[in-house]
Amino acid sequence: MKEDMLEVLIYLFENYIVDGVDFDPGQDDLAQELAGAGFPNEEIEKAFVWLEGLLDICENGESQTQAHAPGSLRFYTQDETERLQKTGLSLLTKLVNVGVLDQFSREMVIDRVMALDSADVNLDHVKWVVLMVLSNQPGFSDIADWAEVVVSEDLIPVIH
Repeated sequence: MKEDMLEVLIYLFENYIVDGVDFDPGQDDLAQELAGAGFPNEEIEKAFVWLEGLLDICENGESQTQAHAPGSLRFYTQDETERLQKTGLSLLTKLVNVGVLDQFSREMVIDRVMALDSADVNLDHVKWVVLMVLSNQPGFSDIADWAEVVVSEDLIPVIH
């Protein structure tokens, strides 16, 4: 039996977002499918709450102007530093520096990593959250294949 909320999120992402499935199931239908795939109801509910949080952030962010402040620094709290670890912080810095994430999307990633119901967050978890955040950005379909490589590999491909 699959027991982690992140596994539920990854299942949903792989089956409904990356594959571009046109099926638009309701939450009840999804919950039934997830339970049939072996996920516990508690983890399914946690995943839905996590996704609702992501959607809320996306909707609220659309109404805000995100000014780019060159040379600004992001200071992480102790909890964020412990949760993201050096590898996660380094990844976020690289993704911001190459323009994959802007400051607002980086904050979305940090918020959603902090909301994961997992005691141990590793680099792969951070990569999946990055991919999920990016999938809720306009134009994701144009970079979906590239973004999937970022999650599955230890490198950041060059954008031409």
